[in-house]
Amino acid sequence: MCLNRTTKNQLVVLCLVLLLSFYNLTAQDQPNIIFIMSDDHTSQAVGTYGGRLASLDPTPNLDDLASNGIVFDNVFCTNSICTPSRANIITGQYSQTNGVLDLDGTLSPSQHYLAMELKSLGYSTAMIGKWHLKEEPNFDFYKVLPGQGKYFNPTFREKGRGNWPNNTITHSGHSSDVITNLSLNYLTGRDKTKPFFLMHHYKAPHDFFEYATRYASYLASTDIPEPTSLYSQPNFGSEANRGKNDSLIHKIGTSISKRHIVRNYSDHYYSNSSLQGDALTSAAYQRYLKDYLRCVKGIDDNLKILFDYLKDEGLWDNTIIIYTGDQGMMLGEHDYQDKRWMYEESMRMPFIVHYPDLISEGRRSDLLINNTDFAPTLIELAGGTVPSYMQGKSFMKTIKGEAQGEWRKGTYYRYWMHLVHHDIPAHFGIRTKDYKLIFYYGRHYKTWKYGTKSLPWLNNSNLIERTPVAWEFYDLTTDPQELNNQYGNPAYTDIILELKDEILAQRAEHDETDGTKYPEIQQVIDDYWDLGNLSTETFEPASLVQVFPNPVENLVNLKLANTVLSETISVKLYNTLGQEFNVLLEDANSIDVLQFDMKNFKSGVYFVSLTSGNSKQVERLIKL
Repeated sequence: MCLNRTTKNQLVVLCLVLLLSFYNLTAQDQPNIIFIMSDDHTSQAVGTYGGRLASLDPTPNLDDLASNGIVFDNVFCTNSICTPSRANIITGQYSQTNGVLDLDGTLSPSQHYLAMELKSLGYSTAMIGKWHLKEEPNFDFYKVLPGQGKYFNPTFREKGRGNWPNNTITHSGHSSDVITNLSLNYLTGRDKTKPFFLMHHYKAPHDFFEYATRYASYLASTDIPEPTSLYSQPNFGSEANRGKNDSLIHKIGTSISKRHIVRNYSDHYYSNSSLQGDALTSAAYQRYLKDYLRCVKGIDDNLKILFDYLKDEGLWDNTIIIYTGDQGMMLGEHDYQDKRWMYEESMRMPFIVHYPDLISEGRRSDLLINNTDFAPTLIELAGGTVPSYMQGKSFMKTIKGEAQGEWRKGTYYRYWMHLVHHDIPAHFGIRTKDYKLIFYYGRHYKTWKYGTKSLPWLNNSNLIERTPVAWEFYDLTTDPQELNNQYGNPAYTDIILELKDEILAQRAEHDETDGTKYPEIQQVIDDYWDLGNLSTETFEPASLVQVFPNPVENLVNLKLANTVLSETISVKLYNTLGQEFNVLLEDANSIDVLQFDMKNFKSGVYFVSLTSGNSKQVERLIKL
């Protein structure tokens, strides 16, 4: 049958209409996805999670989202630090598998699996806000902060503006406001023939908590509730974070109080204050929390703007909205700041899901989830199949209200950055619904870091060195605030043995072993794994690394190493006849630098002697 030109043109138009209808139907059938993540927004600062800050109503808009969605109460990161957590999320893999162990790690564009999988399912993909994975994002569109980015007048790298990393543009305003506006611009101009996947990431409330000026009066006259562990916790921790006879409490774990002598919020906020003791600690805590919560308020207000846009544009009902933080945050609990620890406040993540098609009313789940599970779940929600290279598991059945079936007994955790930035020792462990077991192995996987500064920007920084090995065990059913280390309690022996077996099983399953890759760490594991109540450490002798200046006129400095793991040390000064001339230090430890004045000493040769256990070291010193 022959068709005239008019009929042919009509058929072409009909085919185009049918094709566009198919694409529109596909876009309508597949849900849009917005993955919202804030930096360091911990669950105890989200109203719906309760706790001591809930009475402040810090997140009314997030709480509204939660009231008609599903709130997950047991979501944990596997490595509580920004870059590794983000790599876990986008790859669905644990840190050793994706290669990002710490802040120095990079993730190549070929590993941006979540975006790649959703793109293959027909999604238009976009990444806006804080990226922190160094390499160029493998998304259809991106506009991301370089590194940490700035709170005010931030610069972004934008796809289509030139070659990475020189494709920059600067916007005026506070970063939370700017990032929201950038996402709204993307949504308005997006390809409407496709469903969209948008990763919308705020910089806030990362330190140092620079809030928009309009929030300066927020909480100004409010007394923020304080955790009891800020002041007293006699049964908390172990030799790993306290030292033998509390010898390390001034070195391990940056603090709110002046406990940590190098980095604490008391000195940061009130360096010239007459306040002392608990009064100073309380004032520093109040300042810290108010600044932090003002940043959170800015996020919550911006989310209302985003949510109202979605409702006005008819996108609300067919858009999956997920809200989370990249990890937790210590808000003064145990007198700690920052994250990194395996304690609850640091490793727990808020996780709220909105999806009216599957969630008709507010629900909560206590399923034990970690951040490697996010990507598999989103892929299944988008209609795809979880790829075999992902180690996480989809919990889509729980979102749908169905029985999840076989699931993990505990979630594995590992922090690698031994003492870097916040003087927190390296550790790993397991967290089940009822218990937590932590193994502090106290070694850096990069052995060349020993003897370098833990806080390289500070002149008075502690040095990175080996720290005591110790176990901690907490019964979360009776001690949810983790105030009582029960590792030495015989009543828990069987449970602890089971948890050790589970740790070994998950380390093997997730390629998280050390073996020949990190032999020093593996040796520590071998030496201490089967010990009972580990209360003592194998001591290593301290050493005198440097005497400077030498020759000296007045002040002389002795730089010491390995004083944390040594027995008590003594430092004495002798004359050339071998006679003891002066005792500089007696029965001490945890001293990095010893300084003394030789102004009134006679010119000549002296000898500095360091005694540590059965070890003795002597260095020559010349007085001008």
